[in-house]
Amino acid sequence: MIKLLDVKTIAAHQLELTFSDHTQGVFDGARYLADRQGPLLEALRDTAYFSRCFVDAGALCWPNGLELSAARLYELSHAVKAAA
Repeated sequence: MIKLLDVKTIAAHQLELTFSDHTQGVFDGARYLADRQGPLLEALRDTAYFSRCFVDAGALCWPNGLELSAARLYELSHAVKAAA
């Protein structure tokens, strides 16, 4: 099962993700949020809050309790390079 190991903000609503298979991908949060609604997602529209993300138990999380699974993020992000 794929897990998220690390996350780094690289631009507004853009995250560089490092996965347990030693690949990296870029998650476009603006694109993800464009067609989704909900009380937990609203806070993420603010770029400062979006950047407060962290990795917990292999998932991408925010302080409001929202979690995105590593498997879904792996599908949504495009590979940019193998992690060193």
